[in-house]
Amino acid sequence: MTIQRFISVLILVIPGALGVYGWTLMREAFFTNFTPEGFQWDMFLLGFFLFVVGVGFVGGFIFYRDKKRRYGRRFKDDLDD
Repeated sequence: MTIQRFISVLILVIPGALGVYGWTLMREAFFTNFTPEGFQWDMFLLGFFLFVVGVGFVGGFIFYRDKKRRYGRRFKDDLDD
């Protein structure tokens, strides 16, 4: 494995891990709603932001890679039915 591949995997893993951590923060904020402290909006909004950024980055990377390699054109005829 070359260093370039290792760096590219890190570029995808870090936003993915942030998205997973954001999902965890949102889940914890939701389940602490049943405690006497009430709903924690700041933790929920931080988790939502991290989740959207992480999923958006990974999704944008996949979209850009598929667009660059023209993967979408092979399925165009299937959608015309």
